Amino acid sequence: MAKTKNLRWWVATTIFLATTINYIDRQALSVAAPVIREDLNLTNTQYGWIVSGFLLAYAIMQMVSGRVIDTIGTKKGFSIAVIWWSVANMLHAFGRGVMSLGFFRFLLGIGEAANYPSAMKAISEWFPKEERSKAVGILNMGPGLGAIIAPPLMAWLILDFGWKTAFVVTGVIGFLWLALWRWVYYEPENHPRITQEELTLIKAGQEKDIRTEKLPWLSYFKFREVWGVTLARFVSDGAFYFFVFWLPSWLADEKGFSLMEIGMFAWIPFLLSDIGSFTGGWLGELLMKKGISLNTARKSIIWVGAILVIPVLGCLFIESAYWAIALISFSLFATQFKQASLFTLPIDLFGKKDAASVWGISGSAGSFGAMLFTPIIGWLVDTISYAPVFVIVAFLHVISAIVVIIFIPKIQRIN
Repeated sequence: MAKTKNLRWWVATTIFLATTINYIDRQALSVAAPVIREDLNLTNTQYGWIVSGFLLAYAIMQMVSGRVIDTIGTKKGFSIAVIWWSVANMLHAFGRGVMSLGFFRFLLGIGEAANYPSAMKAISEWFPKEERSKAVGILNMGPGLGAIIAPPLMAWLILDFGWKTAFVVTGVIGFLWLALWRWVYYEPENHPRITQEELTLIKAGQEKDIRTEKLPWLSYFKFREVWGVTLARFVSDGAFYFFVFWLPSWLADEKGFSLMEIGMFAWIPFLLSDIGSFTGGWLGELLMKKGISLNTARKSIIWVGAILVIPVLGCLFIESAYWAIALISFSLFATQFKQASLFTLPIDLFGKKDAASVWGISGSAGSFGAMLFTPIIGWLVDTISYAPVFVIVAFLHVISAIVVIIFIPKIQRIN
């Protein structure tokens, strides 16, 4: 069989596409929200609870799915997850109110929770440590691209075919990806198309596993570093989800955007988030190749990104919708610039045997934080305005960076 050069980057591209599809399905509801709220007579608070149904399942299942992926393997686990979430997304077409939509969102969260643990395990298997932040940066462009594609795609489908058909069509995309995944992915040692040079490069750049077995699940919580990553995600993930789930509603409620205008403009901030993710990942690799330590490289990027989120407060003081979109775009650039390093910490700290489990724990905490934040957003919007929400979002990433400094004095392999 013919060999393929740089096969690891084909793997990175494939998991990036999965994350893109994941976020198209996730974002579909937020784009359709103004139409669904009117059709089903839902309040902002009720919409917040529907979103929380997704985040509850996503939070619980990231812990579970991370362990499952470490047990059954990346290829099989990712396949099952994509089938599950694609079917769950299509079921939204049968939503009739808060309970049914909340239930279907819960099902979606169960499947989508395996995306990042699977992807991070694949990166831990396929990449030397110097390249991991770039690989994570590419992976983390998926949410941005998904959010770029979802507004115009959903707007077109809703306007021409109705919101129910839109969910069915977007759900089908996952099955197309599944065929690609089954063809592309094997572990490096067993891949029929990998070159010996690339296999040697991967092995030489990975830390050797001291243990042959995974740690018992509860033992992860003995490490302060696990608490650091977990609490940092708990604090900050809700800030990103605010824009994922509420930006179309904010544009409609505060700036008077129509569904067509949402489709035309709501993708722009997520384009900048993709650029931020790639930039943060690329810079992490560059700093390490320049001789900067892993610890300094990761923490510097986390802090710079956290501070650059703060100017989003300007949205409270400007009337122009387009300048507000520009500020939100800059904020999401900074957010994903930071997350490219923060998301890499579990595989910096632990070997590939534990990568999915540790990432699942931290991702679960992030989703729990977002789940708690989302109904608060709905209540604040219904009773006060979006203003206090923007204030909270502006500073959550700084708090997250402080948590990393306190709990992880030095980023290094600990087992």
